[in-house]
Amino acid sequence: MYRKAIEKGGLAVVTGAASGVGKAAAQRFLQDGLGVVLVDLAGEALDQAEAELRDLAGTDAIVQAIATDVADADAMTALADQVFALGEVAVLMNNAGIALPTGSWEEMENWRNLLEVNLFGVINGVHAFLPRMIKAARPAVVINTGSKQGITTPPGNPAYNTSKAAVKVMTEMLAHDLRQAEAKISAHLFVPGFTYTGMIEKFMPEKPSSAWTSEEAIDYLMMRMSNGDFYILCPDNDVSEERDRKRVEWALGDIINNRPALSRWHCDYADAFAAHEASD
Repeated sequence: MYRKAIEKGGLAVVTGAASGVGKAAAQRFLQDGLGVVLVDLAGEALDQAEAELRDLAGTDAIVQAIATDVADADAMTALADQVFALGEVAVLMNNAGIALPTGSWEEMENWRNLLEVNLFGVINGVHAFLPRMIKAARPAVVINTGSKQGITTPPGNPAYNTSKAAVKVMTEMLAHDLRQAEAKISAHLFVPGFTYTGMIEKFMPEKPSSAWTSEEAIDYLMMRMSNGDFYILCPDNDVSEERDRKRVEWALGDIINNRPALSRWHCDYADAFAAHEASD
């Protein structure tokens, strides 16, 4: 669907576009001939991203930064009003996300803030844009950024994992509902691997050799999306596609085989998981 979407031109709307994979995606959409609307919180990073993309754009290309809090449903509706005044939407990429420390029974305020951005930011984007995109009856794509932490749910940050697990389910439902409605819109779940973004840079000043760049992740997204794939789990320089499959299989096996929750990290199952991951 992506190729059909860009053939007709239009706009790509990317949230979380001031840095990382959002910025890299906006640049790629611009290179593919779309106008781009960069959505993020107001600040120097958003201004700089807009300036950089305008330098790359042709004289007739639309490059517009619109500061918006994705957690604010009314603000997202206002954003959609501004965007549709500029033109038709070919791509909606709900990418904005944050990471905050949480525990299962701690940091309630962080729980709320994280879910408002990571989950309701996606929901707000879909509700603000999809009715008008469906009504336009033109080819388009919706890309929601998930995380492997929403699939294999490793210990350490339950709120983040919960938010990304919910994005996975919500995007699956969206794909089904678009198909049932016979809309000319495809939905895709974009799941980066270990990618060196601004969020990671706060903790690691230098890019680890195991991490992909944002541009590598977007190249992989575009290749898989052009193939019509829904689940787009990116490998990285340490985790191969095969290794990802084995980890997902093990996580699902906890249910099928009635193992303890998160048995991958359970001492009684360490050897069994290691053998599973190493198997052909």
